[in-house]
Amino acid sequence: MSSSILDLNGIAKSYNLGKPNEVQVLRGVDLTLQAGEVVALVAPSGAGKSTLLHIAGLLDTADEGRVRIAGEDMTGASDRRRTRVRRDDVGFIYQFHHLLPEFTALENIVLPQLANGTPRKAAEDRARNLLEKVGILARADHRPAALSGGEQQRVAFCRALANAPALLLADEPTGNLDPTTSDQVFGTLMELVRDTGLSALIATHNLELASRMDRQLRLEDGQLISL
Repeated sequence: MSSSILDLNGIAKSYNLGKPNEVQVLRGVDLTLQAGEVVALVAPSGAGKSTLLHIAGLLDTADEGRVRIAGEDMTGASDRRRTRVRRDDVGFIYQFHHLLPEFTALENIVLPQLANGTPRKAAEDRARNLLEKVGILARADHRPAALSGGEQQRVAFCRALANAPALLLADEPTGNLDPTTSDQVFGTLMELVRDTGLSALIATHNLELASRMDRQLRLEDGQLISL
């Protein structure tokens, strides 16, 4: 039985700006992410890494190819089924934290769990546990505006892992931070990923950060190349 968490086979995607201005972003991309594996996706802006992450996370659909998550073939799946798998099995982290400003750090982590049917007490316990893991439990009752950039992104990490996904997709997760804070926060993310044992595909421009992952892939001319 396969231990892969994410399988992309022959993924192609074009954006039709009006023939003959069609832009082919992905050209037959193949990628397998094993359980517990952390892979860096290195690409310049505009190369299609966000598109690839969105297709992998079922936020977008490919023109061609197949997507499997935790062994479940999502090709042609209904919106309801895609939403269920995205909610249960996939966590997302973006360059900007996108925390809800009117809620505390703890509440931002509790809310997605409540939406998934978790009892409030269990959701709060998990939120506190995650905040403790990233070293900011003392900031649990602070709203995002009262947190530093690094603290905000740590809360975003916790929120992405709140429902215990099998797959984490991160798009430049430390891109908005200064170099020192970026290094510290990325170290926290790697510890969190390793501790929970999930698989992760992390897009970054930073080759030093990429070198700390299990594998490095470069997206070039719409195809993946091993570094």
